[in-house]
Amino acid sequence: MHGLSDKVAAVTGGASGIGLACVEVMLPAGARVVVIDRDTAGLSAMKEKHGDDLLVLNIDLLDPENCATMMPRILECAGQLDIFHANAGLYLGGDLIDADNSSIDRMLNLNVNVVMKNIHDVLPHMIERGCGDIIVTSSLAAHFPTPWEPVYASSKWAINCFVQTVRRQVFKHGVRVASISPEPVITSLLSDWPEEKLAQAKSDGCLLDADEVAESLLFMLPRPRHVTIRDMVVMPSGFDL
Repeated sequence: MHGLSDKVAAVTGGASGIGLACVEVMLPAGARVVVIDRDTAGLSAMKEKHGDDLLVLNIDLLDPENCATMMPRILECAGQLDIFHANAGLYLGGDLIDADNSSIDRMLNLNVNVVMKNIHDVLPHMIERGCGDIIVTSSLAAHFPTPWEPVYASSKWAINCFVQTVRRQVFKHGVRVASISPEPVITSLLSDWPEEKLAQAKSDGCLLDADEVAESLLFMLPRPRHVTIRDMVVMPSGFDL
C-alpha cells in the first residue's frame, strides 16, 4: 500500500530543485501530482517523463492575475486537493547595502506574499472537505539570524511565523500546516555562490541534495491525522563545523 494513494498533491516551483525532487518522491508513493511553474520547458520534460500521473500548470505566481487562477485550475484538472506544497521561492544573499530594491521586492513577493495568497486560496477547499495538508519550504535561516543573507532570512522568519499562526487557526478543521527547513541545498538558489565556496562546501559535506530534503515529505505526510510534524529541520551534518 502506497503512503499517498488516492491523494492529489500540488507543488509550486515544481519543475526544478527541491520542488522537482518532492514531485518525484510523491509520485511513486501513490499521489497524483499537479506541478505549478512558469518554466514551460521544464514542465514539458516532466510531463513527457511521467505521463498521466502528472498534471502541469504553467503559472507565473508573481503575476497577481495569473496567480489567482491557481486553485481553480487545480480543481479543474484534478478535481480535489489533499496536499499543497508551497515551495516556490527566490534567494538573495550578500550585504543589504549591495542589493537593489527591485530584487528585494521580487524575492519578498514570491517568498512571502505569494505563499500567503496561495495558502489563502487553497484553505476553503480543504476546510470544506475537513482534511488537508499544507507544507511550506522554509529554511534553516528561518530559525536564526543569518548575517550573510538578511533579506532572504527575514522572508523565512516571516513565513515561519505565518506557518505557526495559521496552523493554530485551521487544525480544528482537520487541516495540518507545517514546514520543512533545509539548509543549504544544491539548487539554482546557490547560483550566486562563488565556485570556490561551492566546491569547498561540497568537499566538507556541508551541502544537501534536493532528494535528501524531499524524503522528509514521505515521513511527514503519512502520519496519523492527530499527529503534526510542525517543522522538520534538515541539514548536512558538516554544516555545524
